[in-house]
Amino acid sequence: MRAGFLWGLAWRSAWNRRFTLALTVCSIALSTFMLLGVERVRTDLRSSFSSAVSGTDLIVGARTGSVQLLLYSVFHVGAATNNIRWSSVEALERLRGVAWVVPLSLGDSHRGFPVLGTTPAYFEHFRYGEQQPLALREGQRFEDLYEVVIGAELADQLGYRIGQRIALSHGTGEIQFGADHSDKLFTISGILARTGTPVDRTAHISLQAMQALHVDWVAGTPLPGMKIGAEEARSRDLQPRSVTAALVGLHNRAAVFSVQRQVNRFDDEPLMSILPGVALDELWEVVGTGEKALLLMSGLVALVSMAGLMSVILAGLNERRRELAVLRTVGAGPWQVLALLALEGSVLTLAGMALGIVALAACALVLNPWLQAHFGLTLHLGQTTPLQWLLLAGLLAAGWLASLLPAWRAYRLSLADGLSPRT
Repeated sequence: MRAGFLWGLAWRSAWNRRFTLALTVCSIALSTFMLLGVERVRTDLRSSFSSAVSGTDLIVGARTGSVQLLLYSVFHVGAATNNIRWSSVEALERLRGVAWVVPLSLGDSHRGFPVLGTTPAYFEHFRYGEQQPLALREGQRFEDLYEVVIGAELADQLGYRIGQRIALSHGTGEIQFGADHSDKLFTISGILARTGTPVDRTAHISLQAMQALHVDWVAGTPLPGMKIGAEEARSRDLQPRSVTAALVGLHNRAAVFSVQRQVNRFDDEPLMSILPGVALDELWEVVGTGEKALLLMSGLVALVSMAGLMSVILAGLNERRRELAVLRTVGAGPWQVLALLALEGSVLTLAGMALGIVALAACALVLNPWLQAHFGLTLHLGQTTPLQWLLLAGLLAAGWLASLLPAWRAYRLSLADGLSPRT
């Protein structure tokens, strides 16, 4: 019997059961969508995570955990256990092999967005992603004491423009308890281009500005009866006495372990230095449990879909006993019937996978601007990972295997049983 004839009969049979089969295809499409979607989000999230800082050889701070130092210095999450003295920052700059040092001072915020005190060197040396430098979307870097450069997300969410004046608050978080710096307003001088990193949510001021904000403060509270205005603060000594952390770049990356040892054995105060890449891997190990749970859940959905495919074909087998017997009478052998049902399962699986991929592409196209704006995450559907190919191959193999059991049962049905089926 010709394969084309068998294929035509199978197609007409499937068309008669199109509503049931459509549900099975949708179920497989959902499995494909979840499996590939979770893997895509996991891969791009990790890439976005890793791109938060690049081109920095060491991060130096007070002794604490490496993940904690990375979190507050790069992601501006949490707080430092202690600051490092300014004299230590100057000593870092004098270490052999050190090319540049960018001090970071944290602790203030603006409506929930972190404020970072730093030097102009930050805009020259800080890199993200593939060694990409920071760029201004509009305006310029801070030059005056009370000028601030804000990230793209901060500007877009709060609707800020160049020249607008804002007040900063003491402490982090959206809820403030009267500890604001409204007596010293800052003018927005520049807005950075979007980076997809924590920089987008940060307001950048100079270290001297950070010092001016706290010139009449002690231990995190305003001095009673003392009020120093914005203009009067300009004449005060604004040399920073301590900073939260420092980014360090080396002349030669091969010297990174030597410089790290020197920092960790620093005599004047207890310091620690970490390699950003190693600390990022440690951090990813912590948050990686969630992604494994999601992947496991997607696998379970795929398993249920394959069980559904097998159930649909098995349930329809009883109704198709006469149809299969007719196929046998017109010349189809048992092996051809087996191959036909296995082929039907494979085609259904392929159709479901194709539908799932199309749905995922459509969702990514629609959601990408929103994900970029709110989470700094961009889904790169064109960059297929080896695991995604493996998942697709596994899904197709599972669909084919799920159709083998009903095909084997059909193979074992006798011709007489099909022509006079028991009811």
